[in-house]
Order: sequence, then C-alpha cells, then structure tokens
Amino acid sequence: MDIMPMNLPFPLGDMPVETFLRDYWQKKPLVIRQAFPNFTSPVAADELAGLACEADVESRLIAFDPASDSWEMEQGPFAADRFSSLPERNWTLLVQAVDHWVPEAHALLRRFNFVPNWRVDDLMISYAVDGGGVGPHYDNYDVFLIQASGTRRWEFGGLYDEHSPKRDDAPVMILPEWHAEESFDLQPGDMLYLPPRIGHNGIAVGDDCLTCSIGFRAPAIHEMLSGFADFMGERIGHDERYTDADLTRPTDPGEISATALENTRQRLLALFKDEALFSQWFGRLVTEPKYPELAADDADSVSHDDLLTFLQDEGELYQNEGSRLAWSAIGHDILLFADGEHYALSSESAISLARHLCLYQPVDLNCVDITDAQSLDLLCELLKRGLLYSESTEDDDA
Repeated sequence: MDIMPMNLPFPLGDMPVETFLRDYWQKKPLVIRQAFPNFTSPVAADELAGLACEADVESRLIAFDPASDSWEMEQGPFAADRFSSLPERNWTLLVQAVDHWVPEAHALLRRFNFVPNWRVDDLMISYAVDGGGVGPHYDNYDVFLIQASGTRRWEFGGLYDEHSPKRDDAPVMILPEWHAEESFDLQPGDMLYLPPRIGHNGIAVGDDCLTCSIGFRAPAIHEMLSGFADFMGERIGHDERYTDADLTRPTDPGEISATALENTRQRLLALFKDEALFSQWFGRLVTEPKYPELAADDADSVSHDDLLTFLQDEGELYQNEGSRLAWSAIGHDILLFADGEHYALSSESAISLARHLCLYQPVDLNCVDITDAQSLDLLCELLKRGLLYSESTEDDDA
C-alpha cells in the first residue's frame, strides 16, 4: 500500500502555514495557483461514477434547466446506465467521503494536517459537464477546493447565514439574492480556500471537470449543548437534585431569588469544569464515524502472540480509511479516541503508539514496544473493531 510521506510540503504554495492561519483561516478566501503541481485525481471520472452506483456510498446528481430556471436532484445509488442518458450540459455528480473508499483520497486529506486531524470531515469529489454546478450557496464550514481536471469558474463573495433568503422551490440550497464579488478560473492543481458562510458558486467551463472538496467538521453549538447535557445526564443519576440547605425566610415567596438562580447556575457550571469528563465527551463527539451504520462488525479476537508473530514477520497495520482517531492529554496520561470510543492510556509506550496512530501512518514492529501489555491490548482491540487492518486481511476479504 502506498502511504503519502509525512514530509511532503503543505499545499500552500510559498506561503508559510503561520501566515495562512493568521491572515486567511476563517477570515477571507484565498486562491493558490499550482498548490498541487502535476496533480493527479484520486479517482478518474468513470471510477467516480462506479462509486456512485454502490449502495453504501453517498452520492447526488444535480441538474439545472436554464429554460425553466429549475433545479433537480437525485440521490444515489444509481443504475450504471443512468449516466448515458444525461444531457450534454448543466449537470454534476457529487460523491461524498471518497476518502472512506479510496486510499489515495484518504492520503490527500493528510496533506492538510496543518489543521488538526479531528477537524477534517471528508473528501467529496464532483464531476461536471459544461455548465454543471450546484448553484450559489454557502457552507457552515471551511473548505478547500482543488481542481483535479478540466476548468471550473469560482465566483464568491458576501457573508450569509440561516436568515439569508433562499429559494424554496429548489431541492438544494440556492441563494437567490447573491452577486459575485470575485471570479477565478481554476486549472488542474489550483486550489481555492473559502471560510465558512462565504457565498460561492462553481461552474464547469467545458467538460471533464473534476473537483476535490475537502470539508471540515464544525459541530453546531446547539447540538453540542444538547449532546453534552445527554452525556452528563447519563452519568449524574436521577437522585441528584436542586438543594438549598441554607434557605432563609423569603421576603416575597413569589420571587425566584438571585440566590436560587446563582445556586443553580453554579451547579450546572460545575459540570463543565470537570475537565476529565468534558474531554471524554468532546473527544468522543468529534471522532464519531461519519457513517456509523457502516461500522465494521467486530472481527475475531487477535491474541498477543498472533499480533507479535505478524509484526515480527515484517507485517504492517493500517488505519481504516473511514476511521477517526485523535488524542487528548489528561494529566500525565492520555485518552485515545477512536470512532466515538475512548481508551485511557498510561504507559509511555502506549501513549507513543497512540500518538503515532493519530498521524495515520503504518504501524510496524518499530512502532510497538512488544513488552508493553497496554500497547498490545490497544492494537488487538482496534483490530477487533476494524479500525486497523493488514493488507493480507484486506486481500482475504476481497
């Protein structure tokens, strides 16, 4: 298996990472010409169409009819002959999470690790014929748009939010009151960065337009509040109640006193101040799998002896392309988060191994302290859950 080397340059041209993060990240758009010189798409157009025919792959076909000013959207999976019946203009195929299925697409995501890995969502790839696009819209997350083949004209400008007017007769979000402030034609290897909520519209100029879109996770605050409340509620127990042992006679029994309000506020704030539980909740949240319904069934257990034999025979383990891994420090220990679960690790060897795993690099004998039971337990558990695999295992399943 080809794994992208860690020492490849970041795709920011001559710009230092610090400059990009300071001046552009979540602040303003940026076009980088030849961010990827001699770029080769992770998939060809026909391979993308093949993925869109698979039941487990999320895909959409969006078409625009200029004569009636109308939009249509179809959800995959598609029949193989669907694409031969499409018109010559004004449609695009979008395939989500290509990184889950194509190792080369997953390796492309790792080129963006100047942003923490847990922030990366997925790699979507679109194919469009002349005039194809999804209309003017905005996203609530950062996105890098890499031109893989053909030409796409990107128009962008203006900040939008949930209160901005939207067309109610379209199956996708379309901004009806939008005017481009800037426009660039992107050629293969060029890249556009857009911060959240910037209005934009991408239109294929000619055929064979392949675009890679790298989106980032941005959990909604209202969802995080609800999720944290549920997480803590499961751990507090039903017997924890409001108390006021220091109650004094009220001046007005109809009043909710400032003391009662402050007492309650402090009780709730104390839950957020529990650093260990807050870290557990947040790490589990941001590593939840994109498609939990596709999580692999537990495999057969792997013994320490079997694992050691495999590694000593120069075997290598790889992270499942759809897995999400991150770690967080808790005192001198760490929590490793893996697809929404966590593992508390205390041995120096296991901590080193966990940090290596989160870089999405292969695991071989050089990465593992074979005398450390916690390290071996961790690898065996991740193998059982399907978050790690060996090429021989993958071949056996094929």
